[in-house]
Amino acid sequence: MAQNPLIQAETYHNFIAGRWRAARGGATFASTNPAHREEIIGYYQQSTPADLEDALEAASSAQRSWAATPAPERGEILFRTAQILERRRDELAELMTREMGKLLKETRGDVQVAIDVAKYVAGEGRRAEGETIPSALPDKFCMTIRQPIGIVGIITPWNFPLAIPAWKTFPALQAGNVVILKPASDTPLVTLKLAEILQEAGLPAGVFNVLTGPGSTLGDAMASHPRINMISLTGSNEVGRRVAELCGRDLRRCALELGGKNAVIVLDDADLELAIEGITNGAFGTTGQRCTATSRVIVQRGVYQTFVERLAASAQRLRIGDGLDTQIQMGPLVNQGRVRAVHAYSEIGQQEGATLVTGGTPCREEALLDGAFYQPTIFSDVRPEMRIAREEVFGPFVSILPVDSYEEAVRIVNDTEYGLSAGIFTEDVRIAFRALRDIASGLVYINAATTGSEIHLPFGGMKGSGNGHRELGPDAVNEFSEVKSVYVTYRPRS
Repeated sequence: MAQNPLIQAETYHNFIAGRWRAARGGATFASTNPAHREEIIGYYQQSTPADLEDALEAASSAQRSWAATPAPERGEILFRTAQILERRRDELAELMTREMGKLLKETRGDVQVAIDVAKYVAGEGRRAEGETIPSALPDKFCMTIRQPIGIVGIITPWNFPLAIPAWKTFPALQAGNVVILKPASDTPLVTLKLAEILQEAGLPAGVFNVLTGPGSTLGDAMASHPRINMISLTGSNEVGRRVAELCGRDLRRCALELGGKNAVIVLDDADLELAIEGITNGAFGTTGQRCTATSRVIVQRGVYQTFVERLAASAQRLRIGDGLDTQIQMGPLVNQGRVRAVHAYSEIGQQEGATLVTGGTPCREEALLDGAFYQPTIFSDVRPEMRIAREEVFGPFVSILPVDSYEEAVRIVNDTEYGLSAGIFTEDVRIAFRALRDIASGLVYINAATTGSEIHLPFGGMKGSGNGHRELGPDAVNEFSEVKSVYVTYRPRS
């Protein structure tokens, strides 16, 4: 007889000042495997503002000595972190699949991003931190230097449980800051493993602290605490507005990476085979749970019907199931709440008069009933004003809109509160370059869908997809530092 999963599950603690600590209130919460709801992954601390105060004391005590650590030495710790991540890649990927649900090949990619960011940011430790600039006056030398912000609060989502914590934390640490990180309650374990790895790599106690718990109390406490000098958040627009409001009350810095309603244009001259392949992955990879997921496809009428039929056939061929099975092509949503939310949009689409082409219901196969599985869903004949064409669904859900021309397509792409990612499929190089200019989006893809960013390029969006900050890329470390202008006068004594 199988053991009761409630007995098997381990209880995990917060990581504060280099030690594992229970929350002061003693309460815990459970995280379950979205492919098998009865499997408890672990129990985690239900932290409160009192635990945040403990983490703040630890971070504050560590700040001065960490900021004084030479930048190359900080980089060496991050490079050792990359090496440990490489050694533990398969273990972390399997754990992430059980915790969050996405495919093993996707979780391996998640870990690889963390490895790549650690190596990239480690190299920044030996780059110049400022500039020398000519003075307009004689006998004067001018330069800029960069200094740490102080205590950085990081709030991360569940869809990339290691990559996003890594690409925020590593640049913040390299800049000389100390960090308090709150992971999403659906996926706290991989972040706790990151704390373990950073400690093994030699990071001093108190420089990196992890608190688990609900965003409604712990997240608000972090965003409103005057001792936290900066908040870096990836999340929904609603949460982003809340964090911006709380930080704005006392003018503390916040960097927001928010949602998207990402669109791909498919013109009559497009390579349809390439477009179908790319959009299938862009829409249904990670079960559509990416801020860059392809949510709208704007198709010129000459290929519209053919495209709809071929995309539907591609979606229907996807094998759905437990992401630990290497034959599976789409895993579950992260929890049953997401199933209900996605299904609500399927009902809205039908009520609005769009045509349900495929999907539209939770998976009903007996083998999938125990998990948070939803069918790949496609609506055609969608109009720009419909809710399914305007609101972020965050699931395996695509709206297809017909257009007559490139100009009409671009108008629809830009007619949204978001501006994170967009793409276009065309064989006309002139149109491709016009799209680079015309599309109001932080990321633009030519002959590719809306996913697949690289860590050495800036990542972030326009309009409601953020507040102007960019993560990753050559300025990743600078985003977590203050610039100081320095003037040195060396006139001879008279």
